[in-house]
Amino acid sequence: MLQPQMEKFDYIIIGAGSAGCVLANRLTSIASNKVLLLEAGGKDSNPWIHIPGGYFKTMHNPNTDWCFKTEKEPGLNNREMNFPRGKTLGGSSSINGMLYIRGQSNDYDYWRQLGNVGWSWTDVLPYFKKSEDNQQGKDHFHGVGGPLKVEKIRASFKVLDLFMEAAEEFGYHRTSDFNTGNNEGMGYFPLNVKNGYRCSTAVGYLNPIKKRKNLKILTNAHIKNIEFENRKAVSVNFWKNNQLLNVKTNKEIILSAGTIGSPHILQASGVGPGTLLKKNDINVVKDHPSVGKNLHDHLMLRPVYKVKNLDTLNDIYHSYYRQIVTGIKFFLFKKGPLTVGASYLCGFIKSDNYLETPNLQFHVSPASTDFLGKTTLHNFPAFTPTIVNLRPTSRGKIEIKSPDTRISPRIQMNYLSTDEDKEMAGKAIKITRNIVMNSKAFKKYEPEELRPGVHIVDNETLAREAGKYANTIFHPVSTCRMGNDEKAVVNDKLIAHGLENLRIVDASIMPHITSGNTNAPTIMIAEKAADMIIADSKS
Repeated sequence: MLQPQMEKFDYIIIGAGSAGCVLANRLTSIASNKVLLLEAGGKDSNPWIHIPGGYFKTMHNPNTDWCFKTEKEPGLNNREMNFPRGKTLGGSSSINGMLYIRGQSNDYDYWRQLGNVGWSWTDVLPYFKKSEDNQQGKDHFHGVGGPLKVEKIRASFKVLDLFMEAAEEFGYHRTSDFNTGNNEGMGYFPLNVKNGYRCSTAVGYLNPIKKRKNLKILTNAHIKNIEFENRKAVSVNFWKNNQLLNVKTNKEIILSAGTIGSPHILQASGVGPGTLLKKNDINVVKDHPSVGKNLHDHLMLRPVYKVKNLDTLNDIYHSYYRQIVTGIKFFLFKKGPLTVGASYLCGFIKSDNYLETPNLQFHVSPASTDFLGKTTLHNFPAFTPTIVNLRPTSRGKIEIKSPDTRISPRIQMNYLSTDEDKEMAGKAIKITRNIVMNSKAFKKYEPEELRPGVHIVDNETLAREAGKYANTIFHPVSTCRMGNDEKAVVNDKLIAHGLENLRIVDASIMPHITSGNTNAPTIMIAEKAADMIIADSKS
């Protein structure tokens, strides 16, 4: 039974993640807007959130991570896979690798070609710049003074410099900037770090404005559903302190719960595949077969190379003394491995010369392990030149399992389920192998391919072997796809098709995955959405 209703708000934002914090900041900049921000997780008070090297301490932690699991994946040796998503203020920007990559100009021009007006590279570049406070300064491609700090990496390893040298031997050049619309080349990742600490959207966007009188933030508020009257979104039901509460909106409900959460909440609210909803005893508000479909992600293939006489994070991890030194470097000088999250070295390359733009991305880490988050680092020097196919053709889905949203949805990724993706996985491993095993740069360090093993040469077998250790790189998108066709969930103003007073603003609206990491594009989407919402409120 619902307790008496809360006060009304103009805008109710569901999810205080990469998009939700941006929206809360921009919408409350207009004093007359009364905004409620609802977050299922708690405050971002865990110190490991803010220390970049604490990246692996926050994933798989139920206090900061939804701890989702996929269904068994046939392409990944029939494994269930951990699927981290942020559950705290800042959302996944509080637990991600802090890697600031926008993607290619062609990504957004393709969105526009699909009929999404206002989403070309020229259209979105101002929003990337608006969000940014770039350490390198202001120019045609970069902004300063924005909420999101972008800094150069504060650590390096010889093994990574050698990888760049080796890549140059085979024609892969270096670049000093991955974010100009042409990201081809090799170099160190720019990071969302401020003075050595993580700059999440909670830190950059929410903290400076959280005391605004027209903003109310509720944490530990788990969404039950959105209520509709004649397909008009009117209120949100949510649990807080074991009480079921209801809050109404005067203007809009904005769903920013992410690629997993947004379709899950929609389905719980009666918007989704009719047959699925009826199966779960959910009243159908709008039968929309595409809600939760079109799910895709970048899969990281993780070959491991053992080396001699080279320093890696493995060595630091297994030395108590070196751990202490690393801690001192961070706390006194804000330098060293603890200032870095997921990866160090980035590279965008083409698998074939005829391609117009890169279709493969390297994330090279001076460390190795069997399974991320499950096993410790190896006790010998080694590195992992992770490589991903930027344009996967495999598609999965999100499906509700129960009308109770506290029960996680079914996540079926279907990685490596197409011949194209299997072929590209094999090619990617071979390219990586060639750089490491056949270069002059690495020769004297006697590299050994620990996995998958140089004896495996055909693409099909390479894909199968790579799948045994492959993992999500945490870039799920497109479950509430933007477009103007009958299968699209939102239009190019991010308003849900066939519904009123409801927008979806997060990575779920991407028509197609961007060529690189997805956090910066998600922030851009929210910046642009805020302008559209404000403009619509004045019309």
